[in-house]
Amino acid sequence: MKKFEFKVLKKNKFARLGLIKTHRGNIETPAFMPVGTQATVKACTIDDIKKTGSQIILSNTYHLMIRPGVKRIEDAGGLHEFMNCDLPILTDSGGFQVMSLSKLNKIDKEKGAIFNSHIDGKKFYLSPEESIRIQLGLNSDIVMVMDECPKKTNDYQTIDKSMNLSLYWAERSKKAFGNNPHKALFGIVQGGLFKDLRQKSLEGLLKIGFDGYALGGLAVGETQDEMFSVLDDIKEHLPDDKPHYLMGVGTPNDILGAVKRGVDMFDCVLPTRSGRTGLAFTWQGRVNIKNNKYQNDNTPLDPECKNLNLNKYSKNYLNHLFNTNEILGSMLLTLHNINFYQELMRAIRENIQNDTFDTFHDKYIDKL
Repeated sequence: MKKFEFKVLKKNKFARLGLIKTHRGNIETPAFMPVGTQATVKACTIDDIKKTGSQIILSNTYHLMIRPGVKRIEDAGGLHEFMNCDLPILTDSGGFQVMSLSKLNKIDKEKGAIFNSHIDGKKFYLSPEESIRIQLGLNSDIVMVMDECPKKTNDYQTIDKSMNLSLYWAERSKKAFGNNPHKALFGIVQGGLFKDLRQKSLEGLLKIGFDGYALGGLAVGETQDEMFSVLDDIKEHLPDDKPHYLMGVGTPNDILGAVKRGVDMFDCVLPTRSGRTGLAFTWQGRVNIKNNKYQNDNTPLDPECKNLNLNKYSKNYLNHLFNTNEILGSMLLTLHNINFYQELMRAIRENIQNDTFDTFHDKYIDKL
């Protein structure tokens, strides 16, 4: 079985063109991972996701442990078989959802997260070891360490305590992961908006040793400038021979700015969630297709769209679908948005390869 590998093929300042090799297939970076929270990318089939050029998807440990439960997925042969997906799958640890969704949660250094399900209130225990066990049971290809993802705060002591707890849990996660050379385990850099805590977190993770390094604790309410400042502070310290993953981000211009600062991997619910509510991302900017001005507009949604022949549906028709609550509208716009994100990633990779990324970045950073 092929070992997990990563190689930087070309750099354009801090922007990196790379390749992740897994036994399920290669992933060209910078890469965007559509989010399949509950073993499905909402409103899309896996075949459609593959047609957009997506090479990896993300699923969610928290949601899958609650419904349908890891045993049911294990008995089906693992997550890939369960959802009929032959792409590589990354699973997050569940830490973020414990913070954001559970009705009641308590953090215990040794026991992990103790929380009540947001569905029925049932009590769960999620330790670092249990998170890893679940992810290995799901048979995911890239596994994330268990971390604590605190809500945004300027309280230094709170973030310091949380960061040190995440480091302790990262060490336990690494031990629980064991020897799985065909899979990858990523560490998660925490530390809020504090430069010294981010660097301390990274230094601790580097001592433990991981296959990739993620930046967590962002996309929790900070401004884009604050997020970019965190990336600027740490970009020179991230290991050059490992993938860099910015979790839960983001808008197209978030991605452009983060690639410029050395990030290789992204995930976000934004393209699918926006698609279901009538917001489209296009090369001309964002389009709220429910707006009345599109009622007699028979032009395509995005003339520059080059894939899947999505432009055979006019703005007029899409406006009608949304204003009559037809499911097809959500399906088409979701697929369009995922396709746009993948077109964006391809364009980013091409411009890094051609040494024109800065020009491309400056052209679109305030447009998308």
